Order: sequence, then structure tokens, then C-alpha cells
Amino acid sequence: MSSTVPRGREPKTGSLTMYLWQKVLYERQPFPDNYVDRRFLEELRKNIYARKYQYWAVVFETSVVEQQLCSVCVFVVIWWYMDEGVLAPRWLFGTGLASSLIGYVLFDLIDGGEGRKKSGRTRWADLKSALVFITSTYDFSPVLKTLTESVSADTIYAMSVFMLLGHLMFFDYGADAAIVSSTLSLNMAIFASVCLASRLPRSLHAFIMVTFAIQIFALGPMLQKKLKACIPRTLGGLLSISVVGAVLFALLLISISCLCPFYLIRLQLFKKNIHGPWDEVEIKEDLSRFLS
Repeated sequence: MSSTVPRGREPKTGSLTMYLWQKVLYERQPFPDNYVDRRFLEELRKNIYARKYQYWAVVFETSVVEQQLCSVCVFVVIWWYMDEGVLAPRWLFGTGLASSLIGYVLFDLIDGGEGRKKSGRTRWADLKSALVFITSTYDFSPVLKTLTESVSADTIYAMSVFMLLGHLMFFDYGADAAIVSSTLSLNMAIFASVCLASRLPRSLHAFIMVTFAIQIFALGPMLQKKLKACIPRTLGGLLSISVVGAVLFALLLISISCLCPFYLIRLQLFKKNIHGPWDEVEIKEDLSRFLS
């Protein structure tokens, strides 16, 4: 672009003033279409929407990611315990049921009844929904157990890994992004739980495994938004299976909580977003004068 008028296209001068260029489209001017004057870059602004991050605030926000990683890790550890016969299914069902009741009461106390008032649901309605789910899942547990008999174990494990990774990818961590989809994330986690449950020894194991998946992937995140995850116990459970896996998982959590916030803040120094008269026009209408 040129900041001067090309030769032969100079504006006409009158007896008193020179014709000044105006940034308008409704008036014919003696200038080429790509002409701009020396004031064009006066409106240049850099990083006007840049957000300044505080290190410890970012570290605190990463706890949401760590919570979900721990949930997936706990689910895999519990499945491995049941598959090896280390964990009794009835004990898991009783513990999960007691934990769900405690979490339900705790969530209700922390929430103060605001969510219940907005949804209009009663405790009796919640109890009926839980009974219907438990009954229907128990009735279909023989089907779940034999659902993937014709599929090889390697394929089941590979699908489960990809589904759990997809669950972590699409999970709602509180960010306003197009990739976030709570429904897709939950469906992928339940699909992985069904695949893994079908490889357990008995139908009772499959029923309890799917029930546990609902508790940890559907009900757990609602309470996790108000509480912090217990990371040491998760590492202890993984340590009983694989020392290398526990060490790698601990390094992953440290990287997410410490290194990623550091690099996020560090990279903000190299951010250079420019804004100026070339940006799209934003129409901001003052509606107060219409409402008065």
C-alpha cells in the first residue's frame, strides 16, 4: 500500500483547501482504491486482548485436568484388580454405593440446594432414577458379558485405550472451546467401560464395572468441580500394578501442574497480536436508549 497519491492521480486543490482523504465508501474521492494516508498506522494496537496469567493461579486450574487423569487411572486399576481376582465385586459395589451416597449428601450440602431448585428435581426422583438404572444394568449384564466374544482381546484393549484418550480430549475442563463435548466424552468413557467389562470373568463383574464407570465418569465430575482429587491414593494403587507406570504417571502430573503453566506464561512474552483499522467492524448498539 502507498501512503502518497500516485502521479497523475493527485487530488484537486481549490482556492482555499486541499481535498482530504476520508475512510468512507459512500463518497467518490480522487484517490485509488488501495490508498491510505499517513494516519493509517496511528490506530495500530498490539496485544490489546492478551491475558496476563499468574503462575500459581494456572497451577491451581490444572487440578481439573489432574482430577480426570486420576479418575481414568483409578478406573483402569480397579478393572485390573477385578480381572486378576484381587478385588471382590460385591465389596466394590458396596463401597461404590456408600461413596455415592456420601458424595450425594456432600454435593447437596456444598451446593446449598441451588441446583435442585433450578432443575425442580426431588430426592425421591433421584432415588427412583438410581433404582431404575441399577435394575436395568443388572438385567442386561449377561448381554454385556457376551457382547464382544467374537472380538479379539487386543482389539478390545486398543479400542478402550483410544476411547479413554478421547474421553480426556473432549472432557469439559471449563474452557470455552469448540472441541469440548461433555456428551461425547461421557459416551466414549462408557463405551470403554463396556468393552473392558466384557472381558471380566462373570456377569456380576460386568454389571459392577459398568456401574462403577457411571459413578466415576458421570457422577464424579459434578463433585470434583467442588473438591480436589486425592492424588496420593491414585499413585499408590498404580504402584501396586507397575512401578514404572506409577513413576511415569507421577511425572505426567508434575509436568501438567508445574511445567505446562511455566511454559504458558513464558510463551506469552512472544505473543504479538496486532489490531487496527483493517479488523472487521464490530457493531455495538446501545439498547438503553430504546428501552428507556
